[in-house]
Amino acid sequence: MKLVTYESAHQPRLGVVEGQLIVDVRKSLELLSARRVPRVLAARPAFKAAARALAAAGSGPRNMIELLRQDAGWRQALGTVTESLARAHDPRSAPKGLFSLVESGRLCPPVPRPGKIICVGRNYAEHARERGADVPTQPIYFLKSINTLCGPGDLIQLPPNSNQVDYEAELAVVVARGGKQIPEEKAYEHIAGYTILNDVSARDMQSADKQWFRGKSCDTFAPTGPWIVTTDEILDPHSLRISLTLNGQTMQDSTTHNMIFSIPYLVSYLSQSLTFESGDILSTGTPEGIGASRTPPVFLKSGDTVSITVEKIGTLTNTVA
Repeated sequence: MKLVTYESAHQPRLGVVEGQLIVDVRKSLELLSARRVPRVLAARPAFKAAARALAAAGSGPRNMIELLRQDAGWRQALGTVTESLARAHDPRSAPKGLFSLVESGRLCPPVPRPGKIICVGRNYAEHARERGADVPTQPIYFLKSINTLCGPGDLIQLPPNSNQVDYEAELAVVVARGGKQIPEEKAYEHIAGYTILNDVSARDMQSADKQWFRGKSCDTFAPTGPWIVTTDEILDPHSLRISLTLNGQTMQDSTTHNMIFSIPYLVSYLSQSLTFESGDILSTGTPEGIGASRTPPVFLKSGDTVSITVEKIGTLTNTVA
């Protein structure tokens, strides 16, 4: 299932992507409550069971964090309902507001206001080496601030006090159920799914500050999306091809198999001292091929187009301004 936050009538909405359609979550729940679903669906046992499961949650989530707080059974029921509605209705005659076209809708960051954006540095050995650093023996974590978030198609804005802005393709984990001191073998129970994050970085700020926060936390420096793909669709997040193109030229091309520290280890290790909360984003590091390590260096400039593709998730594209 692909979970999205999208904009309709200038308001953020929750949706589930079914093919080329976004099925509105709130509208779907309203149709169930009013019993305004096609009879052929209402008679199906699987649909009826899913509808009962959703009704038990009351009025339903108002934002992505509230949706992620629902248990996995509720999210699975939501997928059953939205898929059934998409198959049963002709989009041209469907109830108003139920469907939007993916290609014409404005997608927002999937989690517009997470509590934390946690990133992992140097989690690919070749990336550590291209930066002239030792391969780490324990995870290196840092935070990006919330003002960095932007969505698919949004502009990456170059700050006036940097001329060394770089790209970083990353697979990001989205937390469903919060927790602390999570055993490694139970980490997946706390994960809702996966998305793409571009860890945009001002290298000159990093160099001047001798640490990473300011250079990683400029406005728009965390394009994220296009959606969250739930864990039932990605059984092994460590076997995904990850690549980045700049103006159509491939700059990064690797696989998440090359991560040094696995996702369960990253979750468990940090949770020994930090409480994860629903909606938190954990970005798992970038492979080799960044612009700063090229000869000559390649930094982002106005008019550039950056696209990151992660297998089984999709493509996140942003333009630089």
